[in-house]
Amino acid sequence: MEAIIDSLKDVLNFKIIEVGTYTLHVFNLVLVLGIYVLTRLLLFALGQFMKRRVKQDLIDPRKSYAIRQIVKYLVYLIAVVIAMDSLGVHVTGLLLGSTALFLGLGLGLQDTFKDIVSGIVILIERTVSAGDIVEINGIVGQIKDVGLRTTRVLTRDDIIILVPNQKLINDQVINWTQNQMPTRFYIDVDVAYGSDTRLVEKLLIEEAIKHKHTISSLAPTVHFTNFGNSGLAFRLFFHCEEMFRIERVKSDIRFGIDEAFRKNGITIPFPQTDVWIRKHE
Repeated sequence: MEAIIDSLKDVLNFKIIEVGTYTLHVFNLVLVLGIYVLTRLLLFALGQFMKRRVKQDLIDPRKSYAIRQIVKYLVYLIAVVIAMDSLGVHVTGLLLGSTALFLGLGLGLQDTFKDIVSGIVILIERTVSAGDIVEINGIVGQIKDVGLRTTRVLTRDDIIILVPNQKLINDQVINWTQNQMPTRFYIDVDVAYGSDTRLVEKLLIEEAIKHKHTISSLAPTVHFTNFGNSGLAFRLFFHCEEMFRIERVKSDIRFGIDEAFRKNGITIPFPQTDVWIRKHE
């Protein structure tokens, strides 16, 4: 048994690198590996604990996500510092001795630092969180995850875009998910002059109610918005629970409107211009 212990000690004390006063042993690498495994286990346990709390309705999913992200970054930071220290790299001395270097990096990477600070602010304030439907500069998408520097957003075209976190802080962002009331949408429809306007109103409301994703408890409404150049203008308002794929819902309702209009003899006009020709004698 003693021989095995002595052999293990010899392996752990084996020098991998020796440069001047610095020596790297196998033990240092084993310690770093242990720190990595312990960190992953700790984060996995935290993730499972938060998932159970969410399932039990003891914590809001948005708050759970924010806590997990903040703790993850803190744990990784602490793990890196401990790992570097176990390798013989004294972080404090390195930081003090490299002030000029970090000052130069700070000036060159100030946008990156702004993004990182913005990411921390977003996670603490929870202005946006994973799963939220947001509109940024006219682009509607779903937040997939909030990173320390960038946020991944899935657009309606199923394209992932990376948004710098400072844009989510400085630019105008509409967060549809945080609305207290269900979101209202609308569809514009024109019909030919002479159409039965009350019948048009009835058909539009019926088509909105038919769709499975519209909220039936909030009745659709129709506004007669204008006497247009080519027809009578109507706007159908409805509330919908499917915010992310709303364009698909609108398309379905438009198909239904077109079919209903055809069955009831209501015409959707096309732009037209009357030309008067006066004959000069």
